[in-house]
Amino acid sequence: MRERLKKDMDKLAREYTASVGFDVLLYNQDIDGSIAHARMLAKQKIISKKEADSIARTLESIREEIESGDFVPSEELEDIHMNIEARLIEKVGDVGRKLHTARSRNDQVALDMRLFVKEAISHTVDRLVELQQALVKVAESNKDVVVPGYTHLQRAQPVLLAHHLLAYFEMLQRDVERFGDCWIRTDVLPLGSGALAGVPYPIDREFLAQELNFSEISQNSMDAVSDRDFVIEYQAAASITMMHLSRLAEELVLWSSAEFGFIELDDAYATGSSIMPQKKNPDVAELARGKTGRVYGNLMAILTTMKALPLTYNRDMQEDKEVLFDTVNTLLSTLEVFAGMVASLKVNGEAARSAAEGGYILATDLADYLVKKGITFREAHGIVGRLVKYALGKGKTLAELKLSEYKKFSPQFGEDVYSITVDASIASRDAVGGTAMKQVARQLARAKKLIRGENG
Repeated sequence: MRERLKKDMDKLAREYTASVGFDVLLYNQDIDGSIAHARMLAKQKIISKKEADSIARTLESIREEIESGDFVPSEELEDIHMNIEARLIEKVGDVGRKLHTARSRNDQVALDMRLFVKEAISHTVDRLVELQQALVKVAESNKDVVVPGYTHLQRAQPVLLAHHLLAYFEMLQRDVERFGDCWIRTDVLPLGSGALAGVPYPIDREFLAQELNFSEISQNSMDAVSDRDFVIEYQAAASITMMHLSRLAEELVLWSSAEFGFIELDDAYATGSSIMPQKKNPDVAELARGKTGRVYGNLMAILTTMKALPLTYNRDMQEDKEVLFDTVNTLLSTLEVFAGMVASLKVNGEAARSAAEGGYILATDLADYLVKKGITFREAHGIVGRLVKYALGKGKTLAELKLSEYKKFSPQFGEDVYSITVDASIASRDAVGGTAMKQVARQLARAKKLIRGENG
């Protein structure tokens, strides 16, 4: 493709511009797209059926060569697309030169990327569902376990552990829906757009869409070859998912510490210390927190690459691939390892309940108790605040206060104040979305339906 140019490309410049070192990952998509394109050319009598069959057979043999390692793409040919085409011509001669009729590398690459992202979305959703299944399994196995709920990392109100874990299920469900939404905009066929203006051949784009399982066909050739919104959307959805995983990772790190002791991670998902023999470090969870920043960086990289690019294709867009491949690999591996880590963790129900029963975690229930006696909530809030201050000064828990001490703060306190317990607190939160056992059972049933692909 250097016929127009007077010099060979500088070696360093060639190495700088070559992408075959990473876009080789697109060989399957490139071959699938090329086979479909050859069949379309034959259908439209642009090439013969015999030529199309020969091209298709040879492309399948090249796929086998790449997978077996018999064919190693060359950097001199710049990218995987030119390497496959050159190998095709080498094997079948001039027939191979006809494949690129009615096609540009621009719409070829755009197609390959869309096929790759569609496959990545499918794998991502599968991994998300596997982690959801692990969360539901642990939640269901520990339905009666009570833990402190936190705000500002301060003990706030008691909740069921299952309720806490199902909060992450909901986050992941939104992720599933986000990737499903990304699929819709990825599932658009760009092939047939040419370099940017369309092609002067009687092609059949509907046939191509059917062959390659696309639901829609791009409506503007200039947009089709320069659009990378679908890549950005995947990166954005992946970043949100990694944020969710990082939040879960942080809780697993905290809960597995001696200070909390609510869970123990399986040895298979922990490491030892190089110097302190007693240590069991939650390195898998910690690495997930770190890799979250990496995925965020990949999102910012593609956003910056696409910023202010004029229509249509610019070589800057070659930078869309490495960051995408890295994000897909990071996200899929993180989801997979988390599913195993969550499914195998052990819950220390006694330690969790002890923490939930300590301190002044039922203070809000005391305020609600006074409200039911006819006191406004704001007044009740002030009364209980002063009561907690008093108890702190005396070094007592709320349960250790005598009724006479309660009555110093409000005559509305009676013997029934001692019926306020952790279990009663949880049971009282029986509105939809609450932590009451009945509501959590409903949430679990809904989660199972969603995992099966039914409407919740």
